[in-house]
Order: sequence, then C-alpha cells, then structure tokens
Amino acid sequence: MPEFMDVHHHMQGITADALKAAHEADLQAQGEENVVFKSAWADPETGKVFCLSEAPSADAVQGVHERTGHAADEIHTITLTV
Repeated sequence: MPEFMDVHHHMQGITADALKAAHEADLQAQGEENVVFKSAWADPETGKVFCLSEAPSADAVQGVHERTGHAADEIHTITLTV
C-alpha cells in the first residue's frame, strides 16, 4: 500500500499532549478509510505537524483527518525510501 506524508500548518504552540490526542483520534478513525497512521511529529514554533501513513490514496488520508477535525494542508506520496 502506498505511503503518504501529510503536513498541517498553523498549529503553533501545539503540545505533546495535543499531538498525542490528535494522533489517537486518527487511529480511532483510520479503519473507516483503510488507512494506517504510523507516526506524527510536530514543531510547535513553526506550527507544522507531519503524519506518516499507509493508505489506498491521499483522499483516504484526508478523509480521516477531516473527520477528526484537523484537515491536512499538504499530502505527499512517498515514492522512494532508504
């Protein structure tokens, strides 16, 4: 299944607890779209949050994020890894 890295902007000041809660919400909803969220990272200063997932499509990733209240600003397909 393809992998995706999505980016959320404008989340300045996000805390570890808030990041964990958002990731947990995604995990609870991921089955509705056949998505598997693997990890999430954040930079509270820039307000960027990054999520790594496996999914059938970028639309499926966005569908989960929209349901959980934090739509992604960018979704990138990962085609090469080392």
